Amino acid sequence: MKITSIEWGRISIPLRTPFKTALRTVASVEDIIVKLTADTGETAFGEAPPTGVITGDTSEAICGAIEHHIAPAILGWDMDDFQGATQRVQSALVHNTSAKAAVDMALWDLYGKKLKTPVFRLLGGGKTHIMTDITVSVNPPEVMARDAEIAVQRGFDCIKVKVGVNPALDVARLAAIRAAVPAETVLRIDANQAWTPKEAVRILNGMQEKGLDIELVEQPVKAHDLDGLKYVTERSFVPVLADESVFSPMDAMNILQMGAADLVNIKLMKCGGITNALKITTLAELYGAECMIGCMLEGPVAVNAAAHLACARGVITKFDLDGPMLCAGNPVHGGSRFESKDIYMCEDAGLGVSAVDGIVPLGALA
Repeated sequence: MKITSIEWGRISIPLRTPFKTALRTVASVEDIIVKLTADTGETAFGEAPPTGVITGDTSEAICGAIEHHIAPAILGWDMDDFQGATQRVQSALVHNTSAKAAVDMALWDLYGKKLKTPVFRLLGGGKTHIMTDITVSVNPPEVMARDAEIAVQRGFDCIKVKVGVNPALDVARLAAIRAAVPAETVLRIDANQAWTPKEAVRILNGMQEKGLDIELVEQPVKAHDLDGLKYVTERSFVPVLADESVFSPMDAMNILQMGAADLVNIKLMKCGGITNALKITTLAELYGAECMIGCMLEGPVAVNAAAHLACARGVITKFDLDGPMLCAGNPVHGGSRFESKDIYMCEDAGLGVSAVDGIVPLGALA
């Protein structure tokens, strides 16, 4: 099986409601879709969102990286040397992790189809069902409480709350949500780098002292501030999850060696795909740390790939794969089934995706 063509284009999926964080506001998923075709007729798909404020990757950068660097490196490649293909993607250029992730997951999809096996089975997974949280965007307390109630009505029992835009309001936001949802609802929060270390400790401990019962906090301080992250981890009553601080396996190793966080968040777009994500899970196992599997504002193709990884690695114990649940529609045929909080794995070969509707072509190489 050889790769005979690589195509890329854009999809647009409206969101149910605007997605607001401390860093950005988004009204729709505007992602780049990659399609590989083999000489056997098999096709495979990958996806990357432009998330410039986090990864630095814009749509133009993703397409340029694929067209000028990654696609030429693997066009004509024989999938009998699958490891070589994934290595060529990672070494085609530096950074550009979202473009690498899209092509890497498409390679895993094609390899699974070559072997007629689902990717999560190839990776040794036996789990076929996981449950995700859902994100409540930053808004006034009463709006966030209403959104949390709606999430519970949709079947979610774990809610991730965006905080950090106005620290003085964060406790009020969480208190309003806690009062609006059943007592057993799990609340986790994501500050998206918004606080200083001392501010984070004060806010987090204040939340717990008020009985808000926060499960964990994602990235309370700036991504580069590992000493600050460690400061919060050592003093906070709330467990700390490193997110934007973890792009590469080396980042994960540094954080785990320092004890800078209690957990690490794996996102395919940050680390460059399934290939490097597997290395992070191995490191977490060695250091006895748990992982969350997360996503940017991604559509069903990319989140489906993350779900395959999640079902294959026991060290991944927390799931933040709500991208498709935030979308108003699903243009993808095949792959995992997304039903409220439940993600059910597809037993079709590869990642299980057979087609994606509504792709606007942007380029191809054959």
